[in-house]
Amino acid sequence: MTKQSGWIETTATVVSCRYQFAKMNTFRMGVQSGEKYRIAFDYVAHGQTYSDEFQSAIAIPQNQRISVRYNPLAPQQNDRSSGGTSTGRAPLFALGIAGSVVLSLLWLAVLRGCS
Repeated sequence: MTKQSGWIETTATVVSCRYQFAKMNTFRMGVQSGEKYRIAFDYVAHGQTYSDEFQSAIAIPQNQRISVRYNPLAPQQNDRSSGGTSTGRAPLFALGIAGSVVLSLLWLAVLRGCS
């Protein structure tokens, strides 16, 4: 998420830092992304504590302070949140796999017609 004008900067505290193992699924095939660590953090906005998490290429120790910008109209929205973000790679892999299946079926149909 990009920094929005009018958002307020505050300090958050890292609650946990977990190493993410490469997930074995059809789209990732066990390949690790550059963002290996899942960082959970808490921050206070308008007297209320909010929690969120994001992925990072580097480990950030527990209790370390990091800067966070949040939306004053919706304090649960922040510039570090990974909620709902996508790299766009999964749809590309899905399209490649689907295209491969379609082309294979077409090739089999052509070969069957030749006999």
